[in-house]
Amino acid sequence: MNPDLIRNAMTIDVEDYFQVSAFAPHIPRDSWNSISCRVENNIDRILSLLDERGVKATFFTLGWIAERYPAMVRRLVAEGHEVASHGWGHQRVWELDPDEFREDIVRSKALLEDIAGQPVLGYRAPSFSIGRQNEWALDLLGDAGYRYSSSIYPIRHDHYGVPDAPRFAYYPRNNMLLEIPITTIRVFQRNLPAGGGGYFRLWPYPVSRWFLQRLNRFEERPAIFYFHPWEIDHQQPRQKGISMKTRFRHYHNLHRMEDRLRALVRDFRWDRMDRIFLEDA
Repeated sequence: MNPDLIRNAMTIDVEDYFQVSAFAPHIPRDSWNSISCRVENNIDRILSLLDERGVKATFFTLGWIAERYPAMVRRLVAEGHEVASHGWGHQRVWELDPDEFREDIVRSKALLEDIAGQPVLGYRAPSFSIGRQNEWALDLLGDAGYRYSSSIYPIRHDHYGVPDAPRFAYYPRNNMLLEIPITTIRVFQRNLPAGGGGYFRLWPYPVSRWFLQRLNRFEERPAIFYFHPWEIDHQQPRQKGISMKTRFRHYHNLHRMEDRLRALVRDFRWDRMDRIFLEDA
């Protein structure tokens, strides 16, 4: 396969800065309604950036956000992007029992479909919070009508990850739900994160580019890249009382993110998750 013809998946987890899991101990969920959202403006900037190169992407959107900004969701659809589910209120799956999780994924899917006017096929768990201890969640996703998940990250991390999980798309539970992991690169018998998030802000851009080029050229696989709208917003309010580690992870290189994304969409071919992984399924 010609590596220059490989389409990689561009994905955005649509949540606002105050909803990230690392801030959960500091920002009570019942205070969200009183906080000024910045997501709409950030999505505007992202759509303009993608449109410069004609890139279509998948937007994993919180139900909480969609309920408040339905016009934004309809705009995503009108501009040719895929709308998928990020759950309702950014609760990690291991914080929910099966009944609560079922309610969360059914509620968010129904709302997104009502607003978008099209089926919602994909789901990504907040903070990649599906692992060995709660694989039952994959069965419930299939029962709810989802076609794919992107929720199991095959890395070792202090908050999430299944290091020995497959690196490429697979069917984990003998059902029709396809699991599509975020991209990793295998180095010295260890998976290194290469698909975005805070790592994209941490690595110098040439390192991230090399990772993805290696994946396309030598493994002949599409990359799955992700980021959040708040990552291009270096003027967002600073959260007080957080640890140095959390502060570094959240704020590091926010001011460089937009330029790096612009280089990324220039250097690779990109498309929606459903077009890359479901068209021939």
